[in-house]
Amino acid sequence: MKGNPSPLNSSKHTELANHAWSVADLLRGDYKQSDYGKVILPFTVLRRLECVLAPTKDKVLEVAARYEQSPMNPDSFLRKASGHSFYNTSTYTLKAIAGDPSQVAKNLLEYCARFSPNAYEVLDRYEFAQQIKKLDAANLLYQVVGRFADLDLRPVRTDAEGTPVLGDDGRPIEVVSNHQMGYIFEELIRRFSEQSNETAGEHFTPREVIRLMVNLLVAPDSDVLALPGTVRTVMDPACGTGGMLSAAEEQIKSFNPDATVGVYGQELNPESWAICRSDMMIKGQNPENIKFGNSFSDDGHPGAHFDYLLANPPFGVEWKKVKDEVETEHERLGESGRFGAGLPRINDGSLLFLQHMISKMKPVDASGAGGSRIAIVFNGSPLFTGAAESGESRIRQWILENDWLEGIVALPDQLFYNTGISTYFWVLSNRKSVDRRGKVVLLDGRDYWKKMRKSLGDKRKELGEDHIAEITRLYTEALAVVDAAERGDGHDLIEKAGKIKVFKNEDFGYRRITVERPLKLRFEVTDETLAAVAASKPIAKATDVDAFVEALRPLVGKSWTTKSDAWIDLKDAVVAAGRLWPTGAPFGKALREAVGVRDPEGEVQKVKGEPEPDPELRDYENVPLDEGVDEYLLREVLPHVPDAWVDRTKDKIGYEIPFTRHFYVYKPPRPLAEIDAELKSLEAEIQVLLGEVTK
Repeated sequence: MKGNPSPLNSSKHTELANHAWSVADLLRGDYKQSDYGKVILPFTVLRRLECVLAPTKDKVLEVAARYEQSPMNPDSFLRKASGHSFYNTSTYTLKAIAGDPSQVAKNLLEYCARFSPNAYEVLDRYEFAQQIKKLDAANLLYQVVGRFADLDLRPVRTDAEGTPVLGDDGRPIEVVSNHQMGYIFEELIRRFSEQSNETAGEHFTPREVIRLMVNLLVAPDSDVLALPGTVRTVMDPACGTGGMLSAAEEQIKSFNPDATVGVYGQELNPESWAICRSDMMIKGQNPENIKFGNSFSDDGHPGAHFDYLLANPPFGVEWKKVKDEVETEHERLGESGRFGAGLPRINDGSLLFLQHMISKMKPVDASGAGGSRIAIVFNGSPLFTGAAESGESRIRQWILENDWLEGIVALPDQLFYNTGISTYFWVLSNRKSVDRRGKVVLLDGRDYWKKMRKSLGDKRKELGEDHIAEITRLYTEALAVVDAAERGDGHDLIEKAGKIKVFKNEDFGYRRITVERPLKLRFEVTDETLAAVAASKPIAKATDVDAFVEALRPLVGKSWTTKSDAWIDLKDAVVAAGRLWPTGAPFGKALREAVGVRDPEGEVQKVKGEPEPDPELRDYENVPLDEGVDEYLLREVLPHVPDAWVDRTKDKIGYEIPFTRHFYVYKPPRPLAEIDAELKSLEAEIQVLLGEVTK
């Protein structure tokens, strides 16, 4: 597998990030730590744009001068002259601006204003003009501009005339590649997040995790992608700084350098959106494909469909802010909208992202052409959260019954910057290969990791290139590995097959049955039961409750095994006191609740000749869909509670994916003698240490 250098092991991007970060020393005191990014990020973007445009700057100025007095819009000619989808028609550079301290704010604002509209919009999203004025008022702007003017972010090496210097292979020699630039932005974001106690993981995903994810997404298509004329589209609805989109584009082009790859995304965080958009401009992608806003309430790509979709949405983030829009679409559009399958809990929108992505899969035509593949990062919650017929369960059922879920890969914990919990890749497709149809592969990749030399936030582990290659191979060859292991073809395969489980879609479904047991009561009159009678509103509504209680008081201490016997004596006592026996079902039910006492040996209460269920003894069981309820009842329930039955009118269908349970391996506890010996050893060590302290 072709891989990129890990950002965690690269010194180049760290050196450049340190240069940009050094501006924080200038800002300290005039800016809050949480606001450093409002200065350092846009200046880094600005400097990168300037460095990218530098080789063609003279040509752009020449074209701009030619059309200065012309009524014709020169935009297309300026783009062609710059060699990019953006340009700048100012004669200024950051170094020239820094050379005139008295006019630095005026000149910098003019310089930014001469960017093409798509590039200026990126800076505007940072509210860059306001930051320029604030820095100028604090007498910091000159120093900040000078610091960034010295930051070398050239994409390729150039000579004195700005012409790219070619290497022995005839290609320009890279100075700061697009990949390294991505690492620089992400390193800066991570530092800002740490300074302001924000969540780094909301902005970017570790690059080695992205590479594995992209591998699982596109590897099964490697043969098709290598064909001439390949055109593919990739979309990320929570694209952050664009790392996943860039990795997907590179991976597709590793199979076919001549492939045409269009990338699309949407991002809610303005700083991340601005970085992603500028990155796409620099790489020659259409920046208009990167939309700003909330994917749930303001779909930036309505009606569009893509070949590949991938995302790492924030874990456990509530969707309360867009509740009205999401619920309206769910109710009005149903299955013709994005959220027809169901709505998850308000405090976790993970499965909303997945439904949104599924809505953008390309349909498969009658010949089998078309279709899409999806990869998304989840925590464990979407696997099992939600009871039968809850929103989450309905979404899982919808996905599995449509045979879209291809596989789930469990990743090691402590792999992400903002959380140490275990995570999972879900891989979906509406064009599964024939051998995978009706099946789901679960792959346990939790043991594939190496310890980092230095932790970054909660990230203490990383995936090595060999881990990525092995997990990719196991996933793509999962069925063959399992088949070979079942035939006993090699110890190595048998061991690896232990990491793989293959299930039918329906294996994850269950029927939630309601197990009832009869209400059994004895009846008695005590001070406690009379107090319950006195507190009963239905009895008070039917009669003078105080007089009714006094009529029953002579029976205190008596008990009955049947309701009929109890009612005879109770009625006689009421009549003897000169009172009428109340009528009506509410009264009868309330009196029974007051004087009836649950007793395993008591009388079975009946309604219309059938045993009445006891709500306090009611239980629920999950029965696999491929097993009969009667057989399950005979095997699992009746041996323990022979008088139980199932109320089939309350059956519910649910779906869950208990990943951990399927890979659980029982480890017997250590022998008591071994534990005891260890405790004694520790006690001895403590005594020695205490002895040294008291000397």
